[in-house]
Amino acid sequence: MNDPQNGAHTSSIRVDLKLIADMIEPGSRVLDVGCGDGELLAYLAKTKQTDGRGVELSMSGVSKSVRSGLSVIQGDADTDLKDYPSGAFDYVVLSQTLQATYRPREVVENLVRISQRAIVSFPNFAYWRVRLGLLFIGKMPVTDTLVNTWYDTPNIHHCTVKDFVETCRDSGISIERAIPLTRNGDAMALAATGRLANLLAEQALFVLRRPD
Repeated sequence: MNDPQNGAHTSSIRVDLKLIADMIEPGSRVLDVGCGDGELLAYLAKTKQTDGRGVELSMSGVSKSVRSGLSVIQGDADTDLKDYPSGAFDYVVLSQTLQATYRPREVVENLVRISQRAIVSFPNFAYWRVRLGLLFIGKMPVTDTLVNTWYDTPNIHHCTVKDFVETCRDSGISIERAIPLTRNGDAMALAATGRLANLLAEQALFVLRRPD
């Protein structure tokens, strides 16, 4: 089995995943939910010496992660997170997966239950190009972030920055940090949860804490 600290995943990493990695303390216990092929876990193992675990729905992602020496199992965020004990991890990451879950509010509540901090990112469906596409073209939009057509998209619940902030408030979840992102995953110099972020951010990233 390959050593994840020397695997191919660690040669490069998506900009938004690098931003997430920078938030995680060295040596932390990390669970990456919807980890894909383990890109973030491999990077964290190399740069932060984390104790990383992954959950991935697709068998192809699990197989690729395991071949790279990563501890990843097949699982579903909607049904399997409830089985993890409270406070089992220092960080739980849910990157670009929330919109594809059936019960996103329950998923987020479980994230903050099983971790000290949850890091969540998702595409912002209130982004201005999405709004204009619906208004003037009258079709479900396809953008650099939302690349699928309406009939083959994995996205089930279309969430906006405002929706997510209100959901956290209603669930009593503390937002420790919020970062609006460009299509490439770069941070934007905007008030994180304000109207402009909801309009101009193509993606968003949140750091959450469980209620005291």
